[in-house]
Amino acid sequence: MTGRRDILLFGGLALVWGTSFAAIEVGLATLPPILFAALRFDVAALLFAVAVALTGASWRPQTRADWLLIAVGGGLLIGAHFALLFLGQSYVSSGVAAVVLSLTPIVTPPLALALLPQARIRPPAVLGILLGLVGVTVIAIGGGSLDGQAAGVALLFGSAIVFALGSVLTERTNGTLPIVSLQAWAMGLGAVVLHTLSGLHPAETITGLEINFAALAALAYLAIVATGGGFFAYFVLLERIGSTELSLVNYAVPVVAAVVGWLALGESITIGTLAGFTLILLGFALCKLGALWQTAAPAVGYGPYRPSDPDGVVVGGNVYVTTEDERRHGTGVRGNVVAAD
Repeated sequence: MTGRRDILLFGGLALVWGTSFAAIEVGLATLPPILFAALRFDVAALLFAVAVALTGASWRPQTRADWLLIAVGGGLLIGAHFALLFLGQSYVSSGVAAVVLSLTPIVTPPLALALLPQARIRPPAVLGILLGLVGVTVIAIGGGSLDGQAAGVALLFGSAIVFALGSVLTERTNGTLPIVSLQAWAMGLGAVVLHTLSGLHPAETITGLEINFAALAALAYLAIVATGGGFFAYFVLLERIGSTELSLVNYAVPVVAAVVGWLALGESITIGTLAGFTLILLGFALCKLGALWQTAAPAVGYGPYRPSDPDGVVVGGNVYVTTEDERRHGTGVRGNVVAAD
């Protein structure tokens, strides 16, 4: 990320998704967890449907792959993922929930290895996966209650695995629908799945349910800002900076969530949570060692770089510039080697 717009979008995305955990915490004080998630995607699906209509995007699924992507998106990435997320956060603080979900990029490689023929896992990534699992265990044990924090962490860990599985299955499938149309379909199906799960859950009931202003505000924030605005920023950044740099948002979000939870909700930040997050962060770095180095190397002076001279060209790590005579006569760049890495 070198442009101001990219940095602002990245910071905005981390802020919006980080504060969404505090919004979930506020809504859970009044609403049953799975029903709360379902209502979020009722509104979000409507917003995306309006976006499809306004943009004139193609909305009819044409191929089997389109229907498969809708099923995976609605059933796993939204339905199962958010059901487990909202249930899990009903046991733990917003900061802990965000930290455990930051494990998603670490549990993705083994699932990719099992499902994608071309996937490979290097030894550092194996160590990274183990460190991530240790980090989650540290966070779970830190609560000191097998039926409290540990149960919430287990549900959130399941949420991370389900999301990683959905991501891998999506990578295997090439559909024809525009992303806005695919999201509208997936969110609509996800809302149906969540309402069904809420109806089947014995602890969820709407009898005597009272929705106060705080819950409505939290619902509006999650549906409009976190989902609508967040997904827009995510896909813009995905196209501009790529998945490796963008995946770092998974580690900015827990920091925002922990600070907002501490300031706004009075949640504590324990040593165990910090230690677990550190292990997860180290695990991610090991899993993405090669990609992170390719991203960071030019910034610290390694690898090919662009010269300051506008007439320069980088070839194989060497910088060539045209001579004044060549520029005057319009001849090609043969000139002089002025730097080599």
